[in-house]
Amino acid sequence: VAAGRDGAALALGAGAGAHAIATSEDPARTLKICRHLPPRLLRDSVAAATIAFDYQYSLWGLQPDSPAWLSAKHDAHLRSANRLQELCFRNGGIYIKLGQHIAQLEYVLPQEYVQTMRESMLKRCPVSSYEEVRGVFKKEIGELPETVFAEFDPVPIASASLAQVHAATTHDGKKVAVKVQHDHLLDTSVIDIATVDLVVNALNYIFPTFDYRWLVDEIRESAPKELDFLCEAQNSERCLVNFRKLSPHIANSIYTPKVYWNLSTSRILTMEYIDAKEVTDVKGIKDLGIRPVDVSNLVNKAFAEMIFKHGFVHCDPHAANMMIRPLPQDSKKWFGLKRPQLVLLDHGLYKELDHATRINYASLWKALVRADQNGIKEYSIKLGAGEDLHALFAGVLTMRPWERVIDPSFGHLVLDGNNTDHSEMQMYANLYFPQISELLRRLPNVILLMLKTNDCLRAVNHALVS
Repeated sequence: VAAGRDGAALALGAGAGAHAIATSEDPARTLKICRHLPPRLLRDSVAAATIAFDYQYSLWGLQPDSPAWLSAKHDAHLRSANRLQELCFRNGGIYIKLGQHIAQLEYVLPQEYVQTMRESMLKRCPVSSYEEVRGVFKKEIGELPETVFAEFDPVPIASASLAQVHAATTHDGKKVAVKVQHDHLLDTSVIDIATVDLVVNALNYIFPTFDYRWLVDEIRESAPKELDFLCEAQNSERCLVNFRKLSPHIANSIYTPKVYWNLSTSRILTMEYIDAKEVTDVKGIKDLGIRPVDVSNLVNKAFAEMIFKHGFVHCDPHAANMMIRPLPQDSKKWFGLKRPQLVLLDHGLYKELDHATRINYASLWKALVRADQNGIKEYSIKLGAGEDLHALFAGVLTMRPWERVIDPSFGHLVLDGNNTDHSEMQMYANLYFPQISELLRRLPNVILLMLKTNDCLRAVNHALVS
């Protein structure tokens, strides 16, 4: 029956594709999109069906929560996580973004998924060939990179899910970093979102407790903005202006690379080259004469200003998007130590928080710190969690069970990052999986991105002070 449904779906897709090509204003582009659709849809369908069958077969006849059941479930999680990882790498683009998002869902997904994605999605992103890079330049600027720049290194210095970065030198001698979008990404992103949506809805139909439709909605909204590098450049400049106007007391400690607008388009972004250390490179930061704890404090202050004062928040602050260097021209030193400057990169994903949301979010954190049960409930409801899930929302936000959240003792929200913490979080996630899925479906997108931002910052801080 399932094979018949898959065949019918593919036939329907083929018919729809033929009609789209015939009626499109750009038949060549539409043909390219339709050419990518069948193999992607087939890979997605096979992966989803295999994962679903694996769980049903592996756990068949075993007593839930018995040692044999737990062992079989662990093995099924690992196999399924590896299949999902392979699917993300084969499809690339938006799928890599999806995998990176999964790597942050420690409070929702089993540790096997989180760990598998975390170990690979930030370090093994696809790399476009130099010929593909030249093709993007030809389409966007009308010239090849070796003509646009005095020097252009064909080997990228970094690669991410949507683009890769090359070192170059302008004709007036300035060293720059050139971010080039992966070829065909604009075409395949439309397909990727549609196929991911199809698979997630199918899995939700088969397993009602598996509801990640909110994740597809978030990607559908954010992907077009992240694919427009001119939007990213505007976000970068606006971020810096906000610090100078609204947070002058730390403005000198925050920096974003200068944008070369005359050498940038929606798919090519040319920026000032920054020589700095990754924010979690503790040894490298110490070698610069900077204390990691000062970096942690600066990161926390910077994002507190963005969230609670600016209302314009960088929502992808993982380690690869933040760098540290000594504060330029800084004459103040303590015992030979230098003050840090935080360099923010990759400004594609921002979210605006209106005044009411900022007030409610700040009030919620105040209530959490004070272990104020009534305040936690009031502001969790105002942020969209609902009266029935306010305790769960507090747990997801703090990575603490409700008993710890309302514990009035000092340091009740502190996470040590040890094995006990991880075991406790995983037990919490497994126990309340359906409720957490419902909570994430219910929360507004802006709060979901605050959760993601919060998780990224927690991971960075743990690396710096552990």
